[in-house]
Amino acid sequence: MRALYTLAMYLLTPLIFYRLLARGLRMPGYYARWRERFGYFRQPDFKESLWIHAVSVGEVNAAAPLIEALRKRYTDIAFVVTTVTPTGSDRVRQLWDDKVFHVYLPYDLPAAVKRFLQRTRPRLAVVMETEIWPNLFLSCEAAGIPVVVANARLSDKSLRGYGPVRPIIRAAIRSARFVAAQSQQDADRLLTLGARPERLRVVGNLKFDLQVPPSLFEDAAGARVRWGSARPVWIAASTHEGEELAVIEAHSRLLNRFPDALLLVAPRHPERFKPMVQLCRSYGFATRTRSEDDDPDGHCQCFVIDTLGELVNFIACADVAFVAGSLEAIGGHNVLEPAALGVPVLVGPHTFNFEEVTDLLLEQGAALRVADSEELSKVLQVLLSDPAQRQRMGEAAQRTVGTERGAVDRTLEVIGRLLRGEIEPGADASDSRPSMRGR
Repeated sequence: MRALYTLAMYLLTPLIFYRLLARGLRMPGYYARWRERFGYFRQPDFKESLWIHAVSVGEVNAAAPLIEALRKRYTDIAFVVTTVTPTGSDRVRQLWDDKVFHVYLPYDLPAAVKRFLQRTRPRLAVVMETEIWPNLFLSCEAAGIPVVVANARLSDKSLRGYGPVRPIIRAAIRSARFVAAQSQQDADRLLTLGARPERLRVVGNLKFDLQVPPSLFEDAAGARVRWGSARPVWIAASTHEGEELAVIEAHSRLLNRFPDALLLVAPRHPERFKPMVQLCRSYGFATRTRSEDDDPDGHCQCFVIDTLGELVNFIACADVAFVAGSLEAIGGHNVLEPAALGVPVLVGPHTFNFEEVTDLLLEQGAALRVADSEELSKVLQVLLSDPAQRQRMGEAAQRTVGTERGAVDRTLEVIGRLLRGEIEPGADASDSRPSMRGR
């Protein structure tokens, strides 16, 4: 099966390369450093490394507390961080600059994987969430490099989607030395996929361990004074093309009730920055952008966050946060960032990518679900009219996040056991299972 998979990958390589070129038309960053995707890059000057793979911006942000903890604990070893997307690459450089060695993850071709491993010499690999690449995983196993799948999640949709390649995916996940599942539901699906029960534990969601510096709230308070301290502010975070119109229509209705309301909108993908600005202006809204205007002014009605790595800063400024990717069947995005900041959360009907975390916030009264643009506008009007309800929801969100912290420490313990050469690093993990395990 692996031979057939590898043959298929080589046959698909021209299409993969064409896709890389096509993506570059929308995001020129894909044209840069393309040789890295085939395992060609300068030889780093270290003898061994700890390697962490995070596919894009969201995964890099989730991995950040873990990487910081690892860097503090293992000061005598180099760190390699790989991504797939240019936006993920930009985020790595923004967080760590030259403190880590960053390259793109090679395509899952045996020769490219071999070159990558020979150059980076990892003692251990940490793969974030569920990036399961058979040749990569099996090559690591053959080279004696333990693979930890950290913050692992698997939706029903993804499980069904493996289809005919499921046998080789099963072989890959079984080669991992440890799979740290976010929740019991994720663990059950990973077992169905083929993970070894003795190497699988529910460790919790690393995103609960988001550290919020006090200066973030101070900066947010200062921003609100500059923008107009009395005006209501809401944010639509990580919007997709199919949702942009719904968000703008919701804001249009909201302005009938609150004429001074301000919408902060952050498109998920950079290629949507300009279309989002155009859409706002087509509705006649006074529109400013982060890249050109820095801040909204007192007359601004829509402010487009057309930069990367600043979303949390703007969420902290909002009275309510709508987490997008959920009005369309995309599966939703990270609800924990606004929750950790004490900002009430709104989501649409489609949250299967973050099902258990979203359900937890809904149960605890920290979030509300809306069906469509019209209901989004109605719920915003209610919340922006009721500071006491917003405060209750924000406090519930922060309590929930505080209760569920600890995944970083549990994952660190697993990594430490592997680096010490213990055969089954997760044998005692059930002694400190996170509270979400029973949900």
